[in-house]
Amino acid sequence: MSKILFSSISKKFVMALAGLFLLTFLPVHLTINLFLLKDDPAPFNTAAHFMATFPLIKILEIVLFATILIHVIWGIMLQIQNWFARPVGYVRPVKSETSFFSRFMIWTGATILIFFILHFFNFYFIKLGLVKGNPEDFYSTAHNLFKIPAYDYIYLTCFTILGFHLYHAFSSAFQTLGLNHRIWTPVVKVIALIYSILIPLSFAFIAVSLWLFR
Repeated sequence: MSKILFSSISKKFVMALAGLFLLTFLPVHLTINLFLLKDDPAPFNTAAHFMATFPLIKILEIVLFATILIHVIWGIMLQIQNWFARPVGYVRPVKSETSFFSRFMIWTGATILIFFILHFFNFYFIKLGLVKGNPEDFYSTAHNLFKIPAYDYIYLTCFTILGFHLYHAFSSAFQTLGLNHRIWTPVVKVIALIYSILIPLSFAFIAVSLWLFR
């Protein structure tokens, strides 16, 4: 049983489910962030307060953090297994459709994890009282952060990398779950491409708007 639970196939299956769950979180987060473009801080602060206090959301928050942790740990374990399974690189590299993305998933994922930690420090830790700030006015916190050029450069770089990560994650998750189909697999890849461009680009649009035009 332990071999089944901790096999590479099981880890990939769990990572696929965790990844799909995280993919549903980003549009929700994006919708709330769009309120940052309004001159009135009330809508964003109200939405942030609701997300921080509503019991069901708090439960989903725990699920979200657990999912991120599982996704990261399983991803690292799989990469380590791959390195040990193939300690010497191929003499002639084997080319595949997703070879470029899959080869760098561990590094794009590590970059995104660093950004998550930075993001939690700037927002979530304020809510916990671990960092100085007003948990009822994240609108001002966000606007002040986006006035810092260095923060914007980091933010835009991370979301560019996130786009590459999302494209491979979206399409490979369905493949891992065994949902390959002659007709639907190309459709999934198109949706993955649109999603991996639209979501990071929308976050980037908000950041640039607040940085240069607010």
